[in-house]
Amino acid sequence: MVVVAADSLVSDGPSGSRPSTPSLFPAKKRKATTGPEPSPAPNDPNNPSTAANVALPTRNDFFSRPRLTISRCPTFPDTSATYHTTEQLAMNRIGFRYIPAGVCPPGSALPCRTIESLPQSYRVSWEDRSSFVKVTPDGLGLMGERGFRSARCNAPVREGKWYMEVRIEDGGGDRPTHAPDANMRQGSHVRLGWARREAPLNGPVGLDAYSYGYRDSNGDKLYLARPRPYGRSFRSGDVIGMYISLPSRRRPDPHDPHDPAHIRRERIAIEFKGQEYFESLEYAQSKEMSTLMDFSNKSSNTASLPSASSNKKAASTKNLPERGARPRLIPEAPVLRPLPTLPDSYIAFFVNGECQGIAFEDLFDYLPLRTTPASRKKEKDKKRAREGAPREHKENPFDDGTLGYYPFISLFNYARVRLNPGPNFDFAPPPDIDTVLKGIDHTATQNQTWRPICERYAEYMQEQWNLDEQEEEQAKLDAGKKAQVEKVEAQRKVQREKSRKQNEARKKAKKNAELRASSVASAQVSATEFAVPVDDRLESSDLTALSVQVTEHVVDQSHSPAPTAASSVDLNHVLEAESGYNSEVVDGDGEEEQHDGFAADLEQRDDDDDEDEAFREAASPYRKLRTQTNSSSMDIDLEDLL
Repeated sequence: MVVVAADSLVSDGPSGSRPSTPSLFPAKKRKATTGPEPSPAPNDPNNPSTAANVALPTRNDFFSRPRLTISRCPTFPDTSATYHTTEQLAMNRIGFRYIPAGVCPPGSALPCRTIESLPQSYRVSWEDRSSFVKVTPDGLGLMGERGFRSARCNAPVREGKWYMEVRIEDGGGDRPTHAPDANMRQGSHVRLGWARREAPLNGPVGLDAYSYGYRDSNGDKLYLARPRPYGRSFRSGDVIGMYISLPSRRRPDPHDPHDPAHIRRERIAIEFKGQEYFESLEYAQSKEMSTLMDFSNKSSNTASLPSASSNKKAASTKNLPERGARPRLIPEAPVLRPLPTLPDSYIAFFVNGECQGIAFEDLFDYLPLRTTPASRKKEKDKKRAREGAPREHKENPFDDGTLGYYPFISLFNYARVRLNPGPNFDFAPPPDIDTVLKGIDHTATQNQTWRPICERYAEYMQEQWNLDEQEEEQAKLDAGKKAQVEKVEAQRKVQREKSRKQNEARKKAKKNAELRASSVASAQVSATEFAVPVDDRLESSDLTALSVQVTEHVVDQSHSPAPTAASSVDLNHVLEAESGYNSEVVDGDGEEEQHDGFAADLEQRDDDDDEDEAFREAASPYRKLRTQTNSSSMDIDLEDLL
């Protein structure tokens, strides 16, 4: 899955170190352009200086950036020079590699896609070479400097039979006339061969188990840095033919999710000096392949055994081992994974059209080794720890479509070569190279069984674009699933918020009910405390009602302002109107005594069935007053009561 890298600065300095991982979007200090800039071709004479960086639009205007189909880089401003260093370019180094990228059209799920560089043909890779290897603008001429440095071509071989030529312009121990130091102790040397992605660029081909080489000085073949006699030597002016035969590529097991044959790409889109790139981790060398470099041919268990000291000492009491010392525990040897090979695969070389025979056969498989359950668990723990953090690089245990065997050219002391990917060769090989290698009469067949490697470039780019389309479709599916998950999560969030409000409403209603009940209980207790003595003939219900009425009266008077003459008259008038009596009320005490006596007579006469109707009519106003008092006592506010 492709994402935009985290923000960082873009360096305008020389590419002597690994370029930083800048964002696809500029820093705030950089002014945005009003519109997309034109995309100058690398060889355009009107192209600005290589040191100038391109001002990019803001993040919100990302898709208005130039949508390139051809990379801006490299540029060759100095037309007088034959070989160039291409310092403007992001080159593979320190375990990272770079592929030119371009901005996708609007509406795409991914920000970038794979694009080409000029010239659009099979040549040396601009990015996948040592910075000490200079190139010509057509990508076919190479020149080295002091020390062995190497370069890979721009498309791998994954299956089939392929052939190409390399002309040696300076090599074989000859002293180059163009070298700046004419007093060099050694001449120029060239090594040619085929290498995998893991082979280092700062060393010659055949240095380790990831490459197979052919030496110019004595014609030896090299593998694991061990020379073996093979063919004739070659020097300046010779043409070396390179042939490789690989079986059909193994298809991944759909039922095995950990099969390394599955194609998955792990890369991050970055911007470097005005050009977008895909940055990814280079495939690391495995310990199983590194173990092949052990020249001692001893078991790894012997590493823990004591070894002889470099400065030999005579035996004495000082250096003799102590008696009774515990023997050293020998750790168990690590379990090494098997190294699969490609059946019926081999490499052969030609010198000026003369076949030198098979140099290497049963090549190691270029796919990464299968991961172990322990390593997968460790990677899963790392992924869990990275959740929520910006995306970062991680090792890819699968094939990313760039694995295979590449033509690998190593140059020493200003050696120079020129590639010829075909289809027209200086020394055309026979139609069926396999019959020549196996000693079979090749005149019997006229069908050409091999292909010139120039045809591989178009196939490889089409494979990369097909992977871009697959990733775009997968990204859209993932975006749809993510949108669906976010929609469901939003609905759940709304439901949770609704449930929370309902729970809060229930809690609030329950609290208010408890508060009202507590207020009523407190009011009843307070009414009992403030009740005045009454006659024993009163029932408990009448006593409670009368006490509440008295409490209301006392509370109202305690909270009311100082009475005036007008207010006293109005209050008495109201009391007279509410009581239903015409007798004059002198003060509050007389009114309570009058009510108490009347209440006692009322309770006594209610028990008697022979009371006259006149008394009942006279008592009806008081019954109404008592009912109002009982109902108002239930609404007494606790704060007013206190």
